[in-house]
Amino acid sequence: MENLYGNPSFSLLLFLSLHLLVVSSLYQRFSPVDNYLINCGSSDEVSVDGNNRKFMGDSVKSDSVLMCGTRTISIRDSNPDLGLSPIYHTARVFTKPSKYEFEIRDKGTHAVRIHFHQLNSAKYDVSDALFHVSVNGFLVLSNFTGYDNENARIKEYLIWVDAEKLVIGFIPSKRSKFAFVNAIEVISAPKDLIADTAQFVNGDSVENFDGLTKQALEVVYRVNVGGPKVTPFNDSLWRTWVPDEEFLKFSEGSSRVYTSGRIRYQMGGASREVCPDNVYNSARVISSSNATVPNHNITWGFDVVEGYKYLVRMHFCDIASIAIGLIYFNVHVDGHLVYKDMDLSYITNEVLSSPFYADFVVDGDSSGVLTVSVGPSSKSFPYAVDGILNGVEIMKLNNSMGSLDGEVSVEQVLKNWPRGNIGVSVALFASVCLLLTASLLMHRRRVGVKDSVAWSPLPMDISKGNLKSNNQFSCGKVECS
Repeated sequence: MENLYGNPSFSLLLFLSLHLLVVSSLYQRFSPVDNYLINCGSSDEVSVDGNNRKFMGDSVKSDSVLMCGTRTISIRDSNPDLGLSPIYHTARVFTKPSKYEFEIRDKGTHAVRIHFHQLNSAKYDVSDALFHVSVNGFLVLSNFTGYDNENARIKEYLIWVDAEKLVIGFIPSKRSKFAFVNAIEVISAPKDLIADTAQFVNGDSVENFDGLTKQALEVVYRVNVGGPKVTPFNDSLWRTWVPDEEFLKFSEGSSRVYTSGRIRYQMGGASREVCPDNVYNSARVISSSNATVPNHNITWGFDVVEGYKYLVRMHFCDIASIAIGLIYFNVHVDGHLVYKDMDLSYITNEVLSSPFYADFVVDGDSSGVLTVSVGPSSKSFPYAVDGILNGVEIMKLNNSMGSLDGEVSVEQVLKNWPRGNIGVSVALFASVCLLLTASLLMHRRRVGVKDSVAWSPLPMDISKGNLKSNNQFSCGKVECS
């Protein structure tokens, strides 16, 4: 038998094949056009996530990023935790309204992540911070402290940008307070990340919800159902997905499943940028082990705020069935049936391990809890999988005020800031004027007394006057002479 490994043609073919494989993998990896990673309060460039993402210090001059503001101070942790990412060792402090401006080359949806963490500084105690944050005209945080005793707080938003700049503003809530930030990420998102239309769940009816891409979205939950935590290192968009255990409300008869096989992405379906392999290759399922189909669902619950709409994205990938056409189940959101007899084989063109996601918009109600469920349908088979879910994302939509945090707009916040300053300045100026006026009157009164005493005619006859008074007059006259 011919030794192919010694054949130069085979070696060249092998080299080209490996080269094409590497090039192909490089092309498949998402590379955002706009990719700003800012290490606030520092002039140093630092790497994070173990994948060589470099955060540039905001003290370094840049043509693409502009920091506008007066009275900004950089602070550094005097006793940094070496186990923490270096982006949390420094911070930028703002004592007046200030902003960062980012040059945008790729118009469309952008992911914005803002990082906060406590640090030990002799200049500022970050637990005293209280401030608002705006992103491109949307108020994303109101009267925010940014403080957590142990963990970093990462606020993530998806913002549509059709201008040449994206602007992030920091506004102290009061003159006695300040704002701070440790790091900022601004990344142009893949074009398929947010579809413009979702299904609006309105009671028992489901209708189209259009214009989703133009809404400001806050990522509230990102959950890897049935699997472990997924870190930014294992996600092409550098996201974090948490396990689902703490959100499970009812899981009787459910189990977790995993696959080490390939996830088969298809055109028109979910992509790796929408959701990574590490989420689709695990799931939680409900199935029957005998001739009886279960009559209950798996249910997850998430705390939400009343008065906002929420985008619920549910990720499905059939990694549990042994053949196509064996899985049918119902999907519920907030107790409403939103998908009856879901047939993943039909949706994915009869391809197992092919991912798919569904978007629903619901109102956050007075219960303060949003639920999602999967479970058997009337078409479910015995001895088969009767429900599956791989991942869940829940995002808050801005309200009519353009806010993601309260019934207040950016315009109102900015309007109140200078008015507060002017009011204080006017009051201070008025107080100074009153003090000066009072001082002047008292001075004039004293001067008037001295003048009248000094220049009053002395009595010609001592008997007509009082000796003490004459002495006073004389003293007064002497003092003024």
